[in-house]
Amino acid sequence: MTQFDERKNAEEAKYAHDSELSFKIVARRNKLLGAWAAGLMGLEGDEAEAYAKSIVMADFEEAGDEDVYRKVKADLDAKGIATSEHQVRREMETLLETARQQLTA
Repeated sequence: MTQFDERKNAEEAKYAHDSELSFKIVARRNKLLGAWAAGLMGLEGDEAEAYAKSIVMADFEEAGDEDVYRKVKADLDAKGIATSEHQVRREMETLLETARQQLTA
């Protein structure tokens, strides 16, 4: 194997690892966001866990974070919990950093 092939394989492996890590970080963020929203809605135990999982699953509807944002915001609105777009998006950012720290520690 030439140095070029070795470098190419190393780059491909790094890209695959980084992609997998990014996916896990976003999934963890979504679960944490679901737990946060569940707490605001007064859900506990299995209900809260199921809700957090539903937020993780919502992320598969389309690329990006908009599907997750819309679900959380709609669920909070449906329960009559006053939250602004800024508040939900800020929580998403904060929890993304929390998830990154948890998975890279």
